[in-house]
Amino acid sequence: MTFSIVATDGTAWGVAVASKFLAVGAAVPAARAGVGAIATQALANLAYRPDGLALLTEGGEAAAVLGALTSADEQREHRQAGIVDATGSAATYTGSACHDWAGGVSGDGYAIQGNILTGADVVAEMERAWLASDPASPLGRRLLAALSAGDAAGGDRRGRQSAALLVVTPDGGYGGGSDVYADLRVMEADIRASTTDWTIVRPPKLTNRPLTGRYRTVVGGTVPRSYSISRADTAHLMLAVLDDPATVGQPIGVGY
Repeated sequence: MTFSIVATDGTAWGVAVASKFLAVGAAVPAARAGVGAIATQALANLAYRPDGLALLTEGGEAAAVLGALTSADEQREHRQAGIVDATGSAATYTGSACHDWAGGVSGDGYAIQGNILTGADVVAEMERAWLASDPASPLGRRLLAALSAGDAAGGDRRGRQSAALLVVTPDGGYGGGSDVYADLRVMEADIRASTTDWTIVRPPKLTNRPLTGRYRTVVGGTVPRSYSISRADTAHLMLAVLDDPATVGQPIGVGY
């Protein structure tokens, strides 16, 4: 129920993924600057992420690392994964028990894979878009182009629920304080498209400060010049809007 691409342009490494699975960004992608990127999906074995990055850090080549992970996994036939290493070597794996359509392709600098797809053309169109993208463009844009092409070709045959983009490059984070250049998780558009009643709460940075009950809100937008709010006050707002019909089908910005 997921399709993904792991890739590198030689200076950055990243993963783009979309799925019917909720909050897919919390499960599938992992990457380390100068080391490589990993996607683990289907009946995802989350240990592939730290274990795989550790093997890549030791100099392991993508195919060898993927082989080591799957050979040690008794449920390997239910797994799907893709890896790209520091040099751009890439590998993909699809277990025989993954639900149709399931499969993947790999090439110089990329691996693309998916399961419970509408068909093989999802992966084929992702590969076409990746190869057609401008190598000089930022890696994140190239990854999103490939992911969008897979979605346009049919994507997950059960529908859309979430998507994520993770890109790392040395000192690529804010102020050079980390290697995480981009970490985006997209679910709001699919919530908006659903037929259920919904309200989206948009907080800024969450803190562990105590409940105050004093905060600002904006219906349909975000609170200007608001930089933090406590988890307690965010929860307070969420409970307050449950019985307010004016908030149904609306995003609610909250902040101090």
